[in-house]
Amino acid sequence: MWGLRARLMLAFVLLGVVTAVAVAGYIYIDARTVILKKAQDSAVVTLTDKVKRMFPIGELPPSQAKLDEIAGELSDRDDDPVVLYGTRKSAYGPDPAIFPQTLRNAVRGGHVAWQRISLRGSPFLVIGTEMVFTGADGTTQADALEIYSVRSLLPEQDSIDELARRAAVAGGAALVFAVLLALLAARGVLRPVRELDKAAHRLGEGDLSTRLRVRGSDELARVSGTFNNTADALERQVSELRRMESDARRFVADVSHELRTPLAAMTAVADVLEEEAAGLPGDAGQAARQVSQETHNLNRLVNDLIEVSRFDSGTAGLLLDEVDVADAVSASLHARGWSESVAADLPAGVMARLDPRRLDVVVANLVGNALRHGAPPVSLRLRGEPDWVTIEVSDEGTGLDPHVLPRVFDRFYKADTARTRSEGSGLGLAIAWENARLHSDGERTGSLVAANRDSGGAMFTLRLPRQARSHDGPGGGQ
Repeated sequence: MWGLRARLMLAFVLLGVVTAVAVAGYIYIDARTVILKKAQDSAVVTLTDKVKRMFPIGELPPSQAKLDEIAGELSDRDDDPVVLYGTRKSAYGPDPAIFPQTLRNAVRGGHVAWQRISLRGSPFLVIGTEMVFTGADGTTQADALEIYSVRSLLPEQDSIDELARRAAVAGGAALVFAVLLALLAARGVLRPVRELDKAAHRLGEGDLSTRLRVRGSDELARVSGTFNNTADALERQVSELRRMESDARRFVADVSHELRTPLAAMTAVADVLEEEAAGLPGDAGQAARQVSQETHNLNRLVNDLIEVSRFDSGTAGLLLDEVDVADAVSASLHARGWSESVAADLPAGVMARLDPRRLDVVVANLVGNALRHGAPPVSLRLRGEPDWVTIEVSDEGTGLDPHVLPRVFDRFYKADTARTRSEGSGLGLAIAWENARLHSDGERTGSLVAANRDSGGAMFTLRLPRQARSHDGPGGGQ
């Protein structure tokens, strides 16, 4: 595809070439006609004047000497005449065989006729007329002489060729002018377009202060004005959305922090109730156990919300340590009593610089989900690469529905929408994903990917750079 600049230049050049060819062609044809007509008219008038001045010329039949005399009187440096009478001709002059028959017929009919011919590649003009004899008594005789004059048109042809060369030069100059005009026009038209393109890129990259300078009042100026108005409206809307998002994040963080104190008291009371639930009668014992469970769920939700607010505010950080990843994963499984339920492949000696607490959060979430929602056996495999540490957690269940995969790491998203109540908050995988992304070495960033195995079941793959760098914010890692 040609760019706008190339198309503009092509249009201007074609317009210039067509105009130059049309004008130069018209001038050339008109001038050629004028030059040839002038030469033709002048030659005809000269020959007829010479013939008129020779009357009367005597009686018939003319002798050969008379024919030669007439031809000599008509001859000059421009004309080469020949005089014919019947089958005889003057001693000088061209061969009558070169004369077109239509020209001779016109002359014999009493007309002054002329025609252009080509001899040996050169143009010539042939003019023919009659010379009528008079008798001794002054009467006109029936017989007449045919007089033809052959005149070279080389001077006129040279003038026409020179005119053609000048027309070609003028056409070339017009072409150069058209190219220069196209460059100027393309520059004038495309400069605002290029500025608009650059401004649109900056705006797309998030620079909402981007504006265009409006020049003039043409269509491009109106486009620039429309772009500026759109950018103004977008900046206002984005600013408002950011303010609302900031307010919402601050609200969640504030509410979560405010809930920690009463939740701590409630948790202590719930623990006491849970210890006494076995001794309480029927419904009272069940209510005590339910209150204890919901209190723990609420406490976990508040802690998750606080963690999410740290990610959103950019204050989440890493507390890095050089750890043996196999030992860290094994400790995470053992702490939750999953060592016997998970088939773990943990080769020793895979060392990495990472945050052990955040690794524990990710592993606990992935293994816990596999145990709750998948089917045994649940497998965990650790692999060490030169720049990466990879942990794969898989199960033998039915896997994840294809429509679930793109949203599995969304906050508060639950694959089973029919479950109105569940132990999870819908934040676990989102937090695990954020923890993975938090690990970076400047060139590589951690990732967490969900997929379905070909043999069945879901598989989550965690990849962390082996030498993560700390980028703690205020309060990061707490």
